[in-house]
Amino acid sequence: MLLTNGETASGALAQGSRWATEQVLSLAPDDASRKAGSRLGAAGPWSAAGCDASGAVWGLCKGSGSRPYQTVVDTTGPAYKCSCPSRKFPCKHALGLLLLWASDERSVRAGDAVPDWAEEWLSGRRGRAAGRDRAAAGSVTSAKSADPDAARRRAERRAERITAGATELEQRLADLLRGGLAAAEQSGYGVWEETAARMVDAQAPGLAARVRELGAIPGSGPGWPVRLLEECSLIHLLDCAWLGRERLPEPLAATVRTRVGLSSSADGPAVRDRWLVLAQYDSSDSKLTTRRIWLYGRESRRAALLLSFGAAGRPPQLALPVGLMIDAEVTAHTGSRPRAELGEQFTPPFAIDAPPPGGPCASAADVYGQALRDDPWLDSWPVTLTGVIPVPDGEGWQLVDADGGDALPVAPVALARPGLWKLVALAGGRPVTVFGEFGHRGFVPLTAWPADMSETVPLI
Repeated sequence: MLLTNGETASGALAQGSRWATEQVLSLAPDDASRKAGSRLGAAGPWSAAGCDASGAVWGLCKGSGSRPYQTVVDTTGPAYKCSCPSRKFPCKHALGLLLLWASDERSVRAGDAVPDWAEEWLSGRRGRAAGRDRAAAGSVTSAKSADPDAARRRAERRAERITAGATELEQRLADLLRGGLAAAEQSGYGVWEETAARMVDAQAPGLAARVRELGAIPGSGPGWPVRLLEECSLIHLLDCAWLGRERLPEPLAATVRTRVGLSSSADGPAVRDRWLVLAQYDSSDSKLTTRRIWLYGRESRRAALLLSFGAAGRPPQLALPVGLMIDAEVTAHTGSRPRAELGEQFTPPFAIDAPPPGGPCASAADVYGQALRDDPWLDSWPVTLTGVIPVPDGEGWQLVDADGGDALPVAPVALARPGLWKLVALAGGRPVTVFGEFGHRGFVPLTAWPADMSETVPLI
């Protein structure tokens, strides 16, 4: 899906650029949907399929009933509508339709008239999008006209609660160190869960999440005392930063506010750019599914992280095809770099012209080190490695510069994922370009490109 020599992004878009199979499958909410959608990616069950220049794709899929399922996709979102009863987004029919559209231009012809049932949903969706833009503008006006004194008093009361919670947590850490780290293994998880509950009562969910992680460390295997001391030190640093936030530079103070759990807002200037969709993956706990989407601005040369949330067991609705590029506006959050919000999209996603710029392994460590100066609690940072080869290293793996220079360890969390083996197969002992997250635990590969840049391969 990379452009050939002499082909521009706008030219590809004008010709109705279609996605690659891997890019469609990257939208699947889970493995079951990916497999079911793949079975529907052939022409057999489909009829009256078509697409147009606005980014709409539609078709009728034969099911078990007498009436076919009506499926329509707006690739500018992307967004999906299907008459099937599935609660997944996209459902297997939407995935199958996109796979057919990506691979078979004869079965999904361009330029056909949009059927009434598809046009009704498309018009309604675009009308609602315009209404949301107007509502957002109105909410900004309402927020500015709200009682500032009442808002200030609420903020002061919450700050007082967080201060009380941070002070109590400092005492808890002091007790732990006074009694010795070995006592943490005997006290069990309940003590830390109780402390985390106290942080929730103090309206400091960021502190609560870090405290819960402390409770799991004593059972995490050999070397746990070192890891426990490291995490206690970071929490102590965050407590002290909050208690002395008035003396901090404003950018760092904003980061501290975000880290303790105060929400940040996307109030920076909107940046319109051609944003490369580099990776998308989900993580879940008992209450929430969190989706992370990494973007890179071609002109602005900045990374942006989109976060989307869904109830436990249900994927978030925001999904973008990995390996494509969108012409869109992105607005950064205050004090939570690089988090951002996706604004208006001006075109359907189209083929990228090249991976983001990168460098050797040493450059990843430099970039992460610079990011830590702004946010000492940062676990990882997005980096692109060029000309690296995956090489086994005892029980683990590492990425080694092709010129025999430096190497980065692959993070333990990535060793059990099938994406690592996809990366090894893609490289075949040759240099590749890899995008991922690098931090103190190692490098997590997320997306890769072969030496000839002929395809984009999601690794997660």
